[in-house]
Amino acid sequence: MTGRRRIRSTVLPLPLARTARAGALAAGALAACAALVAGCGIVPGVTGGSGDDTITVMTWAPENTEDAGATDRAGMPAFAEAYARWVNARSGINGRRLEVLTCDEGDDPLAAARCARRAVAESAVAVVGSYSQHGDAFLPTLETAGIPYIGGYGITHDEFTSPLSYPVNGGQPALLAGLGRTLADACGPVALVRPDTIAGDQLPPLLDSGLTAGGHDPAGDLRAAEAATSYGDTAERALEHAAAGSGEKGCVVPALGDRTGTFMDSFRRARTEHPEVRTATVLGSVDQTVLDASGGASGPYEGAYVTGWYPEAGDARWKPMKEVIRAEAFGDNRIDPADAGVQTTWIAYTVLRQAVESLGDGEVSADTVSGALDGGLKVSTGDLTPTLRWRFQDKLAAVGLPRLVNANVTLQVVDQGRLVSAAKGFTDVTSTLRDASL
Repeated sequence: MTGRRRIRSTVLPLPLARTARAGALAAGALAACAALVAGCGIVPGVTGGSGDDTITVMTWAPENTEDAGATDRAGMPAFAEAYARWVNARSGINGRRLEVLTCDEGDDPLAAARCARRAVAESAVAVVGSYSQHGDAFLPTLETAGIPYIGGYGITHDEFTSPLSYPVNGGQPALLAGLGRTLADACGPVALVRPDTIAGDQLPPLLDSGLTAGGHDPAGDLRAAEAATSYGDTAERALEHAAAGSGEKGCVVPALGDRTGTFMDSFRRARTEHPEVRTATVLGSVDQTVLDASGGASGPYEGAYVTGWYPEAGDARWKPMKEVIRAEAFGDNRIDPADAGVQTTWIAYTVLRQAVESLGDGEVSADTVSGALDGGLKVSTGDLTPTLRWRFQDKLAAVGLPRLVNANVTLQVVDQGRLVSAAKGFTDVTSTLRDASL
């Protein structure tokens, strides 16, 4: 693979040898935090809230990026602020006021690091329900200060390895393994279109783990330039591969992160020669906003299978979250209850609330919150996920994902331009991931 660049991708960078690099970053973060003490009033070793009756947390996400349609997740910090208003109008958490600080992560590693340093400076007890593709830029700072990272979006490998990370979903690994298992029963030949990057190299084993578990041949692995402005040749090759079978309809799986929409524009034009070929993808590459923008029922995703982490947006289990939105953010068009980022933030704050409640009248600090979560606390999310419980080495530690505790996925399908449930309940892909050749 001579000449290939290590390009950051929006798809998940799966297990890589990062121990030495993480150690170096942690040392650098420690020095940076020490330099901040004099200027920001940080007291080393103290990680409480801003007062005895206040719990201070932070939520960050990209909010004002140049490519807003692809990377912005403004709904996550907006929902966090609405949640704080809602809970404070109901006597707070255990009688303590919740203060939510937000930070524009900007889809930039330097900005993500600044957000983390601010969390330390403001004595946040946790970073909750946040989105960032730059885990190696901010997690060392949080780890040095002992601040837990609760409910990240699940887009980086670091979130599934850091001892102070408490993910609420299974990230890209679970989505791809679950999608592969579904397509094994529903498709003829499968073509995976993914970035020609180091991160992209980790995707075929995940999809193939699900395909082979269902007795299907591995997917055709089609590499594409991550930053291309057109994917005409790649779309044609994918269609030819998927149409080569003589039985069931073939399927094309685009996994190009922010460039998935660009690929689908090319795919739509090339598909006229093979209208029988279907598409399938994972949450994060497509959501309801993308479906609407791409033509809805007449768009290229119609009939596509999509694996997600949670029940579809119309499920009654989302009623408590929607009540918060109606009460405190009605008319705020940044907050879409169908957005997986907003849903993840809701679940993350559910975790925080139960962790704080478990402390009773005791001190609420970064140490006590992480101690409660590490001490075997079982968190109920109203059946939006299985009961969540984090241990240092969980079921998927052997494949480099020791913090992945929720490997459940849901199956949805695009029907008349809307994402709707295609199967009841969850599918647990833990055993499939264990067998993946990562």
